[in-house]
Amino acid sequence: MLAVLNEVQQEVTPLLGQGTVAQYIPELAKVDPNQFAMAVTLTNGESFGVGSFEKPFSIQSISKVFSYTLALRYYQDDLFKRVWREPSGDPFNSLVQLEYEDGIPRNPFINAGAIVVCDSLISHFADPKKALHDIMIFIRECCDDHSIAVNHTVAESEMQCGFRNLALANLMKGFGNIDNDIDQVLQTYFQQCSADMNVSQLSRSMLYLANDGVDPISGKTFISEAQAKRINSIMLTCGHYDASGDFAFRVGLPGKSGVGGGIVAIVPGEMSIAVYSPALNNNGNSLVGTKALELFTSKTGISIF
Repeated sequence: MLAVLNEVQQEVTPLLGQGTVAQYIPELAKVDPNQFAMAVTLTNGESFGVGSFEKPFSIQSISKVFSYTLALRYYQDDLFKRVWREPSGDPFNSLVQLEYEDGIPRNPFINAGAIVVCDSLISHFADPKKALHDIMIFIRECCDDHSIAVNHTVAESEMQCGFRNLALANLMKGFGNIDNDIDQVLQTYFQQCSADMNVSQLSRSMLYLANDGVDPISGKTFISEAQAKRINSIMLTCGHYDASGDFAFRVGLPGKSGVGGGIVAIVPGEMSIAVYSPALNNNGNSLVGTKALELFTSKTGISIF
């Protein structure tokens, strides 16, 4: 496995520098684009990494997998009344569909959907601080590492410049699909997205989705087998915004990206893979990270298809 990762790193190195880091979040705009890290964690606990695999970065929209897992745990099928599970075909921060679909987001992995999920968690706990605390506790449990924390500098940077997300939240509030105070919902959402993790921690944290909702190392049951199936299916069809179909075509695995430059992918029954390279393509996904995962599945023959 390590030999394959080394091959992948060697082949993607010439691509470093292509793409652009997320310019609309000032703290992320400062990040060095010439970085690469990749890690694999097997269901038996073995882990392999190359590049700067111990260096933390802002996971951004990858955090939506964790919050959605919690919301499904608490609300089950009732959650589908507020956020659907269809590909959007539009950019992750688009307002267009919300307008003509009565404020119900297409899926939980675009910004509008994740904001609704965050709102539902605040309602469940009747406290935004408790909701964030529970999200962070869950992330730490999933990767068995209690050092995971919110990068408050990044969160504040997002809050100061999150005008499009504010518009999304206000539009959904107008349709009655946001129940709590908008500023509190967005603060919680931005803090959730600003969690710092490295690729080793990320690949470890997603093993429960590779093992029917049960962490194969600790034995903890996080969600049901049916819910894990649903999350993986939405990751496959919606995990990369309006490039989800292209990612499925090239990589052939359920995955979730973030504008911080991270991507995580799941091989059911076998492993979880995480990659990081902060320069993004036109769809807001890591350019080098996507290529690295395509090379990995091509070299290993691992795919769900």
